[in-house]
Order: sequence, then C-alpha cells, then structure tokens
Amino acid sequence: MSGEEEENAAELKIGDEFLKAKCLMNCEVSLILEHKYEQLQQRAEDPTNQISQVFEKSLQYVKRFSRYKNPDAVRQVREILSRYQLAEFELCVLGNLCPETVEEATSIVPSLKTKGRVHDDEAIEKMLNDLSLIKKFE
Repeated sequence: MSGEEEENAAELKIGDEFLKAKCLMNCEVSLILEHKYEQLQQRAEDPTNQISQVFEKSLQYVKRFSRYKNPDAVRQVREILSRYQLAEFELCVLGNLCPETVEEATSIVPSLKTKGRVHDDEAIEKMLNDLSLIKKFE
C-alpha cells in the first residue's frame, strides 16, 4: 500500500500484508488450543511442562467467545463463508460475531457493500441464513 493512500477497512484498503494474512475465527483458535491443552495434560506429570497462565486465559477467552463448538460446524462455517469470496478478516469477523440481519452484517463489515463487489442484500441474506442453519443444528 503506498504511503499516499489512506487505509480504510470499510473499503478493504488495509494493506497488502493484512489482505494476504490468514486469519482464524475464535472457534478455530479454540479447537487448536484445546488440542494443545490435551497434549500438555498428557505430559503434566513432568514439572517442566506446566501450562502457563497466559495459555489458560487465552483458551478460556476463545471458548467463551466461540459461536461454534462442534469441529464439523467450525469447518462448515469456514467453507460457507469462503464461497462468498470474502477477505480473510471479513470472514473471521462474520464468523465470530454471527450477525443476524443484512444491516448488522454491513454495519460490522461495511466492505461487504463496497462498489464493485458481488455482495448484494440477497447474497448477504443467504450467507447469514446458511450460518444460522449451522448454529441451529449444532
């Protein structure tokens, strides 16, 4: 991103390094940390393998704010959102916050309505309905 151009997330002007970054939803981080926690628990008898307080607090945080708990549901959420050609950070914000209406989604992620993108209200509504179905059957 050139120094002259101002960053603006609402228009997806966030810098190349951020646009290309792989983001994870809270529910994905939760699965990763839970797996690591189980590994650490198995080696807990070794006093050098104690679980740090930061690790435990991080795990508590992502578990508390994860909208999806089931690993299959987590995978489905990413698959569904990936179909809509979202930037990684858009995908994660929508997956973390689970907006229920088009208005909520576009106020949280204004770049969904950026000129030249294929996200009209109907497409956004379908995406939100798909997500709500996963949540309902989880």
